[in-house]
Amino acid sequence: MNITVLTVLAILVSAPVFAQGQVEAAAAATRGQIIDLAGSWANRLHEDWIERAPGPHIGDYSGLPINDEARAYADLYQVSMQNMPERQCILYTSQYIVMGPQNLRIEPDVDPISGAIVALHMTGTVDRAPHTVWMDGRAHPSKNAPHTPGGFSTGVWQGGTVVAQTTHLKAGLVWRNGVPHSDQATITEYYARHGDMLTITMILNDPIYYEEPFIRNATFELDPQTRVLPEPCEPQVEIPRAPGEVPHYLPGENPYLSEFAQTFNLPLEAVRGGAATTYPEYGKKLRSTYKPPAKCTVYCCGGTGLTVPNTNNAACREGDAPPPNP
Repeated sequence: MNITVLTVLAILVSAPVFAQGQVEAAAAATRGQIIDLAGSWANRLHEDWIERAPGPHIGDYSGLPINDEARAYADLYQVSMQNMPERQCILYTSQYIVMGPQNLRIEPDVDPISGAIVALHMTGTVDRAPHTVWMDGRAHPSKNAPHTPGGFSTGVWQGGTVVAQTTHLKAGLVWRNGVPHSDQATITEYYARHGDMLTITMILNDPIYYEEPFIRNATFELDPQTRVLPEPCEPQVEIPRAPGEVPHYLPGENPYLSEFAQTFNLPLEAVRGGAATTYPEYGKKLRSTYKPPAKCTVYCCGGTGLTVPNTNNAACREGDAPPPNP
């Protein structure tokens, strides 16, 4: 029997042992962590539905620990920017999973030998980038690697929760009223499933635009009838403009920055954001002197759909509308 035949026999004998070793190693590494995150998850919009569905008011930065630089950036924003063909297909970054109204589909990439999860692939939509969380222990790339809307994410199991770290993000918008994050922002995400509910908690750190970490979460419900399909973006000329025209406001010229505060009888400083305004102590102080408007004039019906503001400046049902939630 020659050496080649002996080598082949040795490989055939050792292969099952090697494969079994991989299986045992994967099982040991994930023991007690058998939570399955795969499936189609529906965003029911039961939380922050105004900000996530119709979108936040211009000038409403409440609850955001932004600094003066971010505030100045957002003050220049004009929604018509999104009508420009070159801007229509600019994707929100991966933090928009918890900030937007879209549904989510998670598809695991499973090693065919060991059964270990190599990656979790999360679908994008027409304005949210696809997002992959690598679970195989790989390192993040060099700081000089390209930044993308999806960023680069690695994850580990902590009990039944996936903890993902995301770097290499492009600069983008956090809210649809111009509040930004920089390309130095990083994200920590926690994916926790409880029965048919999936809660994603995001912590965004940004040394350029934020005074403190920004924390937001969203809850999704498992729904096999929810389809999350690719949505190709095809830019079109929606509003004719002169060559070189870019919709914007110069510093100090945005006429809508105080509209939200006036609508809800709030002091302007309360809606301008900043770390100090995000703490319960600030809310308690504000509540002691707050007087709600006599009548609701916007988003009076509540709900979780894509409700639009009242166009007739009146309640959306007969009789007095419920007072706005302070």
